[in-house]
Amino acid sequence: MKKRNLRFSVYLPVLLIMLSIPGCVKDNCKKTYTYTYYEPVYKTTAEVRANIKSNASRETENPGKIYIRGNYIFLNEIDRGVHVIDNSNPSSPRQVSFIDIPGNGDIAVKENTLYADFFTDLVAIDITNPENVVLKKVIENAFPERRYENGFIKIENMIITDWVKKDTTVTIDCSGENPFFSGNPQLYYASSSASADGGKSNTSSSPIGKGGSMARFTIANDRLYTISSYDLKVFNITIANELLYTNQLQLDWGIETIYPFKDKLFIGTQTGMYVYSISNADNPEQEGKFGHVRTCDPVIADDNYAYVTLRSGTTCQGFTNELDILSLDNITGPQLKKMYPFTNPHGLSKDGNLLFICDGTEGLKIYNATDVMNLDLLKTINGMETYDVIAYNKLALVVAKDGLYQFD
Repeated sequence: MKKRNLRFSVYLPVLLIMLSIPGCVKDNCKKTYTYTYYEPVYKTTAEVRANIKSNASRETENPGKIYIRGNYIFLNEIDRGVHVIDNSNPSSPRQVSFIDIPGNGDIAVKENTLYADFFTDLVAIDITNPENVVLKKVIENAFPERRYENGFIKIENMIITDWVKKDTTVTIDCSGENPFFSGNPQLYYASSSASADGGKSNTSSSPIGKGGSMARFTIANDRLYTISSYDLKVFNITIANELLYTNQLQLDWGIETIYPFKDKLFIGTQTGMYVYSISNADNPEQEGKFGHVRTCDPVIADDNYAYVTLRSGTTCQGFTNELDILSLDNITGPQLKKMYPFTNPHGLSKDGNLLFICDGTEGLKIYNATDVMNLDLLKTINGMETYDVIAYNKLALVVAKDGLYQFD
């Protein structure tokens, strides 16, 4: 009897402890989540349109497309608007104002009118006085494919004009639903971490400022031609500050860049280069195509050749990084004449026999292109991550990751 009592007295505390463990774990199991997120700032459409004007100049942070008119440079600040720069003295350019255009990624200029995308809309801005511009025309829903911006459906009559970075920490039961996710559908979650005892937020960039390829707007024959990833739109701009939508052509998927030369449009895609005749300005017709592996594909042209840079990375995938030079002797079937390897080539430009190529982190490379079969590298300018270049009138304007550079 004593042995049984002893055993029972030993086992009973152990049994009670075992029975109590699940309850203790359940009661004490907590997870702490720390988030970095961006909360959208909304303004009414009327407020935003009223502010599409010359405002105080601001620092260039995320430069994109570039256009030149006379002594002025118009430089896109991705998703923000356009910097207006007085370049009368190229050795000392002066930022004179900033045109606030939320959702802006592309621009084009004809005489005294600047055309720009404004989320899903297209606007015409009078730049007769580049330091005091005036909004003249809005075509609503010109780009319906852009109705989703940064993953959000825009609220009716409201526009996201900014993002405010915030940090927060929430603690929940292990089995409970995270109220932060379920209660904030309009937030952009930049980062999160979780642990039993706590967590630290990771570094992250804002959702604004998603860059694209090179020019997606161009002007020829009193027409504004714009491309999306799958179509080509035509707008008649014969009358200053007016926009008349005239046509839309369905193209293959993966359209990236557009470049005009004489009566042709050269369209770069992720799988090839297309040549369109614009002899009938409102009805472009495909004349030729050159196919290549899946890569990003900016293109320029002259009388005899098309110059196509192929690069890997981003949405274009692939592993090819090269310059392809195509003969245009037979426009219906451009032929590859020479291929040159590069590190990660982006935008390119030609001024006479000088060929300028932005090779990403490798900087700007300048070639003598008198003989396209034997390009002669004249100079490499390092120290900048290059994106696009315009060479004209013995100047080279280079858009880099950290701003705008200008070279004689």
